[in-house]
Amino acid sequence: MITVEKLTKTYGKGESRVEALRQVSFTVPDGEFTAIIGKSGSGKTTLLNLLGGLDTGDSGSIRYGEQEIIGLGDTALAEFRLRHIGFVFQFYDLLPELTAEENILLPARLAKHKPAEFEKITQRLGIVDRLKHYPAQLSGGQQQRVAIARALINNPKVLLCDEPTGNLDEKSGKEVMALLHELNQQDHRTVLLVTHDPELAAACDRTIVISDGSLVS
Repeated sequence: MITVEKLTKTYGKGESRVEALRQVSFTVPDGEFTAIIGKSGSGKTTLLNLLGGLDTGDSGSIRYGEQEIIGLGDTALAEFRLRHIGFVFQFYDLLPELTAEENILLPARLAKHKPAEFEKITQRLGIVDRLKHYPAQLSGGQQQRVAIARALINNPKVLLCDEPTGNLDEKSGKEVMALLHELNQQDHRTVLLVTHDPELAAACDRTIVISDGSLVS
């Protein structure tokens, strides 16, 4: 269970101060596929970054089960991210100097453990024949599959996805969404998807609507 209570985040000071999130509260049950939807600048990506510990809130609470992550030190927060959260981004965020295989294995190496399901994950995502390729040699859809494999390598219970189809053609986008739904339904993995697309949100179990930093519904 992810529990968010009265989460607030501001940027800047004085006249340039922007309240990106205002007293946002909600829960996400284990195994739910939840969409976070809103227009550009609504605060949805800020919310996802706070949920993933990539940024810190000004006040409020974010708990994974009984673990509060707001207030954790940098080392403890990094360790929590590595072991419990997988990230999938719109622009893949693969390291160009590493092969697909090296990109996938990077979180496991940072966590200092040997991944047990590398072969299973890469077969499942259909990228076994692309492992020695560099990102520039891969299509957008293939790069996103590599990014999903990287997100799964430490077997996290939660996947945070920020517009994962936003940089893909329609066919590749549908394939990536089908993969995410499969990972949710077959593995009982919690998935939070940030999107501006109502059609993608409608296919999720539940939708959280953000507008001007506030939870609307």
